[in-house]
Amino acid sequence: MTQSCTLAIDAMGGDHGPSVTVPAALAVLRRHPGLRLILVGEQAALDPVLSGTAQADRQRLTVHPASQVVGMDEPPSQALRYKRDSSMRVAINLVKHGEADACVSAGNTGALMATARYVLKTLPGIDRPAICTTIPCQGGHFRMLDLGANVDCTAEHLFQFAVMGAVLVEAAGDSVDPRIGLLNLGEEEIKGNDQVKQAAQLLQESDLQYVGYVEGDNMFRNVADLVVCDGFTGNVALKSSEGVAAMISQFLREEFQRNLLTRLAGLVALPVLRALRRRLDPRRYNGASLLGLRGVVVKSHGGADQVAFEQAIETGRIEAMETIPTRIDARLSELFAREAVE
Repeated sequence: MTQSCTLAIDAMGGDHGPSVTVPAALAVLRRHPGLRLILVGEQAALDPVLSGTAQADRQRLTVHPASQVVGMDEPPSQALRYKRDSSMRVAINLVKHGEADACVSAGNTGALMATARYVLKTLPGIDRPAICTTIPCQGGHFRMLDLGANVDCTAEHLFQFAVMGAVLVEAAGDSVDPRIGLLNLGEEEIKGNDQVKQAAQLLQESDLQYVGYVEGDNMFRNVADLVVCDGFTGNVALKSSEGVAAMISQFLREEFQRNLLTRLAGLVALPVLRALRRRLDPRRYNGASLLGLRGVVVKSHGGADQVAFEQAIETGRIEAMETIPTRIDARLSELFAREAVE
């Protein structure tokens, strides 16, 4: 039996808007017979892109009008106050009212987080939502949070992030008992600030599989399924790793183009280079989860192309099917009940 699921797509968000979001939505729709999509945006902008869409696809796709668009550089407070009919806000409202199981947007990150938190609210026991994404590493991949939503965090916030991330890892089928590490400047217990040390103690006292501190280079050695940190540290680490990957790619191109001999060597190595490119392709990991909300919201990279945005939609579909907010809520209830007994 095919399970049904409905996603609200902010069709106007991102650097490219409907020219990317609509084709990506249609591609994912064709892969999943039980999927329904609601494209949210300006009718005049969506109609030309949707022209020629097969009738079978149109039966599982609807357009929900929205008269405003949140700019990529727009302050979150301004978007929240003055853009109440934006495609982003309307898509999130559809989740709130139960008309959609998840929202996917490539729009302004700050505005998306602020709007989602205002409209959907946080789960009981969660002080702040966190941004979580998947990162490739040796032997597979790991998930990491927070990646920019919370610059300053307490030990309790980091512990909450660990619980939410662990539920996501389990639901995604990556691990039944996720290994959780705290990003730190060293593996020794004496290192780190007070927040990290206190968070380590909370994790040690929990029933989560805490593996200790993880240094920046060890993240990519498959030592943990989930790496937890504050938003400032996480965002810097993520952007640094993306920059290093881009630099290595550029260096390889330069070296293989240096002379005739290196060009010939490049032709011989072409299959390996293509495989490496596919393995490290950031589009395969696009789609960051806004965890801790009373609904599923997925953030796509603003500059995502069709392939990358398809992946973000797939992430939203999986999280909706796995009812991630409900599972996080249940996990927190278990922890609170255990603490009350103890």
